[in-house]
Amino acid sequence: MKRTTFLLLATAWSAAVLAADVEVKEAWVRATVSGQQATGAFMTLVSKSGATVVGIASPVAGLAEVHEMRLEGGVMKMRPLPRLELEPGKPRVLGPGGYHVMLMDLKHPLAKGETIPLTLKLQARGGKAETLELKAEVRDLTASAGGHQHH
Repeated sequence: MKRTTFLLLATAWSAAVLAADVEVKEAWVRATVSGQQATGAFMTLVSKSGATVVGIASPVAGLAEVHEMRLEGGVMKMRPLPRLELEPGKPRVLGPGGYHVMLMDLKHPLAKGETIPLTLKLQARGGKAETLELKAEVRDLTASAGGHQHH
């Protein structure tokens, strides 16, 4: 019984990462080719009581930022966001074509199957600063928001 409980808890932990009340699900990074200097990282964030993403970092990139892609006048535009609000209980999807993380000035190409460390910098509802360390799997160049191409 104890072993089954341990295995269930270990499986649940690998599926989602928690910090305070922010949960991260299905974090992944798109693979790169030689010479490519930037790529995207994607995940779903849920905060029980609400929080704000105020920064992100990774040792594989010289610069990491939360970005928003938006269709304006028939043209897709991308811009960095200094803050990304997480509404209480509402999943915030960071995926291709919308909100996402840009990893720029990459230190080396990212290959499918690697695991990339990411640090989310969060501000809880009361203003308390927190960090959340997580690992994101590098998926194939053709991976999309569904994210199950790697199975």
